[in-house]
Amino acid sequence: MTTQDAQRRFHGGDSHENSTFSVEQSPASKARLMENEDYGAGGGGGGGDSDDTFQTVEMLFQDKEVPSWREQLTIRAFVVSFILGVLLTFTVMKLNLTTGIIPSLNVSAGLLGFFFVKTWTKFLEKAGMLKQPFTRQENTVIQTCVVATSGIAFSGGFGSYLFGLSSAVAKQTTETDAAQNTKDPSLSWIIGFLFVVSFLGLFSILPLRKIMVIDYKLVYPSGTATAHLINSFHTPLGAKLAKKQVRTLGKFFSFSFLWSFFQWFFTAGDGCGFSSFPSFGLKAYENRFYFDFSAVYVGVGMICPYLINISVLVGAILSWGVMWPLIKARKGDWYAADLSDSNLRGVQGYRVFVSIAMILGDGLYNFLKVLGKTIQGFIKQYKNKEVMPVSARGSPEQSSNSYDDKVRTKLFLKDGIPVWASIVGYVGIAIVSMSTVPHIFYQMKWYYVLVIYIFAPVLAFCNAYGCGLTDWSLASTYGKLAIFAIGAWAGKANGGVLVGLAACGVMMNIVSTASDLMQDFKTGYMTLASPRSMFVSQIIGTAMGCIISPCVFWLFYKAFDDLGSPDSAYPAPYALVYRNMSILGVEGFGSLPNNCLTLCYFFFAVAIVINLVRDTVLKKWAKYIPLPMAMAIPFYLGPYFAIDMCVGSLILFIWGKKNKAMADAFAPAVASGLICGDGIWTLPSSILALAGVQPPICMKFLSRAANVKVDTYLSS
Repeated sequence: MTTQDAQRRFHGGDSHENSTFSVEQSPASKARLMENEDYGAGGGGGGGDSDDTFQTVEMLFQDKEVPSWREQLTIRAFVVSFILGVLLTFTVMKLNLTTGIIPSLNVSAGLLGFFFVKTWTKFLEKAGMLKQPFTRQENTVIQTCVVATSGIAFSGGFGSYLFGLSSAVAKQTTETDAAQNTKDPSLSWIIGFLFVVSFLGLFSILPLRKIMVIDYKLVYPSGTATAHLINSFHTPLGAKLAKKQVRTLGKFFSFSFLWSFFQWFFTAGDGCGFSSFPSFGLKAYENRFYFDFSAVYVGVGMICPYLINISVLVGAILSWGVMWPLIKARKGDWYAADLSDSNLRGVQGYRVFVSIAMILGDGLYNFLKVLGKTIQGFIKQYKNKEVMPVSARGSPEQSSNSYDDKVRTKLFLKDGIPVWASIVGYVGIAIVSMSTVPHIFYQMKWYYVLVIYIFAPVLAFCNAYGCGLTDWSLASTYGKLAIFAIGAWAGKANGGVLVGLAACGVMMNIVSTASDLMQDFKTGYMTLASPRSMFVSQIIGTAMGCIISPCVFWLFYKAFDDLGSPDSAYPAPYALVYRNMSILGVEGFGSLPNNCLTLCYFFFAVAIVINLVRDTVLKKWAKYIPLPMAMAIPFYLGPYFAIDMCVGSLILFIWGKKNKAMADAFAPAVASGLICGDGIWTLPSSILALAGVQPPICMKFLSRAANVKVDTYLSS
């Protein structure tokens, strides 16, 4: 639910930050394969009748009655959604506060939702108490609700703009007047802020659902992949495979949880434990080259495409293996010799701002690229004399020879949502938001919010349309535009840094939820789930997320005193990145170290050039060219998580060579188990920290010389 930017379905901190690199492509193809195999097998069992063999999806389900939209919204669906929402929120929050790399967890949500309700209904059926069978429509409602709930952990900015408001992050910067630009986290104002900004996106493009899904027939790859997955679960062979996948997920969930529990015993101090194991020697460890035995990032590496993982490793080697050691050698020349490595006027400044430059270069390029494709799509629609998206009515009916399309279109149009409801909802929430946000942030004037809400529907439509074409959600890019535009408008003297970050939150929430809703409508269209049930599920899931995510973040915030510190287990890297973007927008470049601006210009251009080359050369060569966004992430954090991810890739590669069919079917389940098990361990570890229970052992590694000194000191 990223990143953060490119929703190419891997959220790289910024990705939810501009990094949704299409991790959903793999599950998509696997889901389609699974579905086709099931259908082929089901048809073939009838003795070779060709009509049966080539039955379409909806032909397989034609003897099953489609429940009404109210019947799709069951109590059990929302109970399961709440449980899974809490589980995935812990997982996403941990990823947010460590590296910011957040893979798509749709497969996990789909599998676990199917497993929980299937188990529930089977128990009731044996007891003779089952009143309503489990349908694919209810499965879709659960999927939508869970993803909406856990998505707030990203769009809420707990690892980026929202935590960037805190004094813990502000003291790491070079601001001259940080007092009026900080607001420390508090459960009350965070929940209030999320409730007034998280629902606008749902109403902003609601009237355009028919045009986007039926008239324009936008693909929405992630939504389509999810629909194929859910449809396959509800075929006989698909259900059997799903049970095996859930069993596999459970095994690796348990292993990951117990492994994290075991590691905890050895972390009694700073730099202790397996996460500080100098796998490649102490010199490499000083430059953050080591394997930290993290199950979660091994799992992330198994989900992310090979190119993502290699790109992260290339960026890590380029920065921590070459650039930063060379810049450290200029200490006393390029920056003052008495500055620590964590000071932004020293080497830390190069790490942060060069990373920002690459992120902005990649974001600008992809923004223009998707905008160009969007305009091109409009022109094509216009030339074909198809209706432009100005009304939910009046579009000509398009003839289709597809039985599935006819069935799906009929049911999709059956439960309409009135246009007036969208307008009233948007305007009403906007008025409440304009009156509330300035009370939360006194620097944020009501007319700043009004301007955002005037332009937001247009940007939300562009993002949803582009996401339908490319599966890239540029929510964080639009958020950065708000940082620079609104922050600069407010000015340095009027708390422009805080205003920019708050504006980013308002914009990101609208644009992100709008594209997510369209993805859900596409999924609902392909599973015959009613648009009304999808919309209600999205609203309930968003409401759950507005409470669950702040509570989970608050647990982290209270349990770990060093949250946000560069040397913490939870450094929240994108919080510092976003705050420094806002500072740049308001104060300019005067506070950068020597030659840092030149390096920023260079890597900004490099990011654009690499993207141009990738889009220019043949596909067979483009797949070997690294992605600038992925390269930028370790510039600040270091290579350790890149090594974990590459280990995950290596496991998947070897598994695929030995048994590709098994790897395709079960790798997502294994990866999801590793990610969720480690993620849910943060709940008991946070409770232990709050209770003052400390690990009993410190496992630390010293050089021979340091060990001799320690032994001498202890013996004396």
